[in-house]
Amino acid sequence: MFDRRILLTTVAGLFGLSAFRWLRGTPAEAGEKAARKFEIEKTDAEWRAQLTPQQYEILRKEGTERPGSSPLLKEHRKGVFACAGCDLPLFSSDTKFESGTGWPSFYQPIEGNVGKTEDRTYGMLRTEVHCRRCGGHLGHVFDDGPKPTGLRYCIDGFGLVFHPAAASAT
Repeated sequence: MFDRRILLTTVAGLFGLSAFRWLRGTPAEAGEKAARKFEIEKTDAEWRAQLTPQQYEILRKEGTERPGSSPLLKEHRKGVFACAGCDLPLFSSDTKFESGTGWPSFYQPIEGNVGKTEDRTYGMLRTEVHCRRCGGHLGHVFDDGPKPTGLRYCIDGFGLVFHPAAASAT
């Protein structure tokens, strides 16, 4: 005799397992992240020696800084925002805008310097962005930004360094 409680428990358990598998991402996605090759590759020890603990957590472990904690959030000078891991120019100050999210936001990266990967962590489907040269995690891109692109690159400021534009001679 088959009890209704056993049936419901079994169905709920199978649903929970499939949901957990979706939250973790597929094995193909995990393999893609591990299989990516970048121009600059270093050992974990080399990255730890080069980066601050906060930069390491963001760039190498895909962490996130607390909203409002990056000094680059209030950076309004002309210049370029580059990867803190390899110094590749990623965003021009001309594309930075105030999103109100607590993270530096840009509507467009410097062409060809930012890569994208599907991210299914925390039960959501998002697009992660990373430095195309060293693979450092930068943040995510969303489709709620301003014109002309309509995109919002929500970037962890501690994964960036700012290089001010040279003062023009007067």
